[in-house]
Amino acid sequence: MRIALDAMGSDRAPAIEVEGAIGALRSMGDDLQLVVVGDRERIDAELGRYPGIGRDRIEVVHAPQRIEMGESPAQAIRRKPDSSIVVGLNLHKRREVDAFISAGSTGAVMAGSLVILGPLPGVDRPPVGAILPTSRGHTLLIDAGANIDTRPQQRLQFAHLGTTYAQDLMGIERPRIGLLNIGEEPEKGDEQTLLTYQLLRESTLNFVGNIEGRDIIDHKCDVLVSDGFAGNVLLKFYESVTGFILDLLRKEVEEAEVELDLSRIFRILDYTEYGGAPLLGVNGVVIICHGGSPPKAVTNAIRVAAQAIERDMTTHMQNRIGKLHGAQGAT
Repeated sequence: MRIALDAMGSDRAPAIEVEGAIGALRSMGDDLQLVVVGDRERIDAELGRYPGIGRDRIEVVHAPQRIEMGESPAQAIRRKPDSSIVVGLNLHKRREVDAFISAGSTGAVMAGSLVILGPLPGVDRPPVGAILPTSRGHTLLIDAGANIDTRPQQRLQFAHLGTTYAQDLMGIERPRIGLLNIGEEPEKGDEQTLLTYQLLRESTLNFVGNIEGRDIIDHKCDVLVSDGFAGNVLLKFYESVTGFILDLLRKEVEEAEVELDLSRIFRILDYTEYGGAPLLGVNGVVIICHGGSPPKAVTNAIRVAAQAIERDMTTHMQNRIGKLHGAQGAT
């Protein structure tokens, strides 16, 4: 398999991306080939620090332009055709690579994916997924920020896309679908949420009802459906609380001057363990990483992309959405 990696996206590009790529090549099978996209001279300089890795598994594609975080995503996609994001996505569109990963501008990656790859047939608005650690496993939050205002029918699509992701990449045969809300009762929430509840209840999905914020940590569902506004607020608060807890634990251990193995706790709460956030519902495999990602996050994003390719997740999503679209057309 061939995976394209935007080498110019992170805050410390391309050093972070190259180190993450090397980590993936060392830890994954020999069938993995990486196409590193960006400033060839800078990428080659970084690759020179790792002479032990065979260059036959790494191809560098020159892309002299970079989309900055403050640029308008739609305008940048049009004005910078030689940017690492646009070049990488076009490689994916031409099927010269099987997936694309970037820690660059989230808006630009989403806009570029919609324009260049296009959504799957029947998908109105591709959402971003994010993995939330809980007390008894992981929950996929969808949408985590791609779409601020969403209609009930679009949230139903999110639930179907999330179901396929949970089946293919989380190994859950019949994932539990929950709807983020301010109460458990069916009559709670605004009009759009009430209508979404009705659609989910009438669907063939394993819908378990409304999920309050306090219930997420207890793993009340495997896929948590939300509009992008509330989902993004939840995700960022979740990440900030994670950092807060880790800092408290570190301080307690240091002040108590005791030896305590917190590695498992750190690993569960560390977002870098889960790679990046998948953009679901586009015609391809696209993973978006944090701009401040360390090399480990890039390595794990490559691992997630490889799993999505191996399990043919995009085809499964297309088939599921196709059935949903067909069923709605028949009614």
